[in-house]
Amino acid sequence: MDSRHVLLTGGSGFIASHILDTLLARQYYVTATVRSEEKGLRIRSAYPEDLRSRLSFVVVKDIVQEGAFDEAVRCHPFKYVIHTACPFHFNVTDPMNDFINPAVQGTTGILKSVREYAPLVERVVLLSSSATIINPFNHSEVYDESVYGETSWEEAMNPRLAYRSSKIYAEKAAFEFMLAEKKPAFDLVVLNPPLVFGPAPRHLTTLDSLNTSNQRIRDTFLGHFRDGLPPTGPVYIFCDVRDVAEAHVRALEVPEASGQRFFIVGGYFTTKRIADVIRASHSEMAGRLPPESAPDDMPSDAYGWDNSKSRQVLGIEYRDLKTCVDDAVDSFVKLAK
Repeated sequence: MDSRHVLLTGGSGFIASHILDTLLARQYYVTATVRSEEKGLRIRSAYPEDLRSRLSFVVVKDIVQEGAFDEAVRCHPFKYVIHTACPFHFNVTDPMNDFINPAVQGTTGILKSVREYAPLVERVVLLSSSATIINPFNHSEVYDESVYGETSWEEAMNPRLAYRSSKIYAEKAAFEFMLAEKKPAFDLVVLNPPLVFGPAPRHLTTLDSLNTSNQRIRDTFLGHFRDGLPPTGPVYIFCDVRDVAEAHVRALEVPEASGQRFFIVGGYFTTKRIADVIRASHSEMAGRLPPESAPDDMPSDAYGWDNSKSRQVLGIEYRDLKTCVDDAVDSFVKLAK
């Protein structure tokens, strides 16, 4: 048995793909869950043979189904689980089935499966969201891990607010699970990033398949905002996907992370500032970008944020917006060729 084997759910996702890169670079063995064999083969084929030998996949077609992860957690003697499988998009037609059920049942489902069928697992790391911290209708002056977002069922059924509510319900369900009468043998760590930008996953073959957050950068450099910038808000904070990935792996390794949640934030951004970074680094794209005189819509009273806990406990050193956007655009240019 290899003691460094990780089960990574949602393996084809943007953040998961970078977690996978980080785990393999650190010599972990990884089994990724995917929704189809085709996706699993595509992910494996994107890696060189020396890394591919430590990467396998298992198909989990529907994370909402009862016992969806039972077979996955039993396929290897895992030491760790990282759960990232959860939808994030703007094409909401049914809040319950698009967001609430996959988030909550997917989260409690993986925890139940690990408790029942994976007795060697020592820690589960849950990818949550800043949506479970930020209260958009009643902002704190400064946000950190001690703040918990509030929601209502009325908000949950609003397509515009359903994603936020789903993350709040899922994180709450995870912590309640850990306090249940039948306590699991593993501990839990929760990570809460805001909008996540950065280089495209290595298995991606087209810009059309980019994750929702990165589409803001893609559309800026493709010239979609040349005649006018869309509003940035309500979220004005970001994190580089590579820092989010690093935080997940550190969360596996640092004993003091046990039972904690971490606000994973790299800094402020606006769509205007993204355009300015692209203009400074890629002058050949200037004709596609909004004018330099376009207004920056960062609020003068924007809420503050405190990521000191993630720096001190996990040792994360965050990339700035320029580095994040430059590297993202470079990867998009390669995909566009």
